[in-house]
Amino acid sequence: MKTADFDYALPEELIARYPLAERTASRLLHVDGPNKRFSDRRFAELAEFFRAGDLLVFNDTRVIKARLFGEKASGGRIEALIERVLSEHEAIAFIRASKSPKPGMRLRFADSFEAEVIERSDDLYRLRFDPAKTVLDWLEAYGELPLPPYLERRPEAADEARYQTVYAREPGAVAAPTAGLHFDEAMLDALKAKGVATARVTLHVGAGTFQPVRVDDIHEHKMHSERYEVPNETVAAVELAKAHGGRVTAVGTTSLRALESAAHSGSLRAGQGETDLFITPGYEFRVVERLITNFHLPRSTLLMLVCAFGGMDLMLAAYRHAVEQRYRFFSYGDAMLIERIANQDAI
Repeated sequence: MKTADFDYALPEELIARYPLAERTASRLLHVDGPNKRFSDRRFAELAEFFRAGDLLVFNDTRVIKARLFGEKASGGRIEALIERVLSEHEAIAFIRASKSPKPGMRLRFADSFEAEVIERSDDLYRLRFDPAKTVLDWLEAYGELPLPPYLERRPEAADEARYQTVYAREPGAVAAPTAGLHFDEAMLDALKAKGVATARVTLHVGAGTFQPVRVDDIHEHKMHSERYEVPNETVAAVELAKAHGGRVTAVGTTSLRALESAAHSGSLRAGQGETDLFITPGYEFRVVERLITNFHLPRSTLLMLVCAFGGMDLMLAAYRHAVEQRYRFFSYGDAMLIERIANQDAI
């Protein structure tokens, strides 16, 4: 399959550059894969699609202030985007500079602390930070929230809360699991009152999620690797739901990738690890039956994932419909609830 097969025309004005006043105020496009149809709804109506015994799985990662501004010892200005925190004092990062920094070079950030370049691997630099504080503490004190590049703006005060889910707990992501941004405490309470169970996974979203697919043949694309954890309690919750006819719904592609990665041996197993799982049409899903997600960029790996989940022709038709109906796109945009097609119908 070709990357161009996953393209669609998106007017720039449909990119949601700011969130709505209320988290649950977005629209919801319900995509019924098995019956090959879709319908326009409101996210506030989400509970109507669930019944007692169903299970919602959330990604509880928390976005860190991963963008730093500073200068090299020579005085040249730099911008660093932390890709992953490796330990209390080391991290790997993308660095923008007029001339690439060399191993051994010291970088000064926010005119307040330094980090040493340890090594470079492709586009990523390994940095060792001033041990006076942990990496996370330096970032919290001097970093900037890393809003997606397509928002084309710097973060504002409101983003501090709105670019986090209300259930964010484990710091480590450099991009929000955006499907979860639609949930507020009242929505979670309404689902619980209906008998819908919840469980959590952790997948720390990396900056590579914004990297475009640069090859024509999608199977030549190499996914970035991300850390994930699926706890024992979540495995038990999935098994209980399935045993009693409940449906497993992943909130976001990150939750889905964590669950499917943990089931690579055929059955879902608790544990933690690295995943570079690239889901394309033809993939055989083992765990997730329904997916709540936002609208994704053209030609992106996430659009390929939802096409595998809901059926390529139907999903691309749903995207065209969303454009025609003026849905809001991307991180702060509207949502979809997708019912999975049968694995044998994936292409």
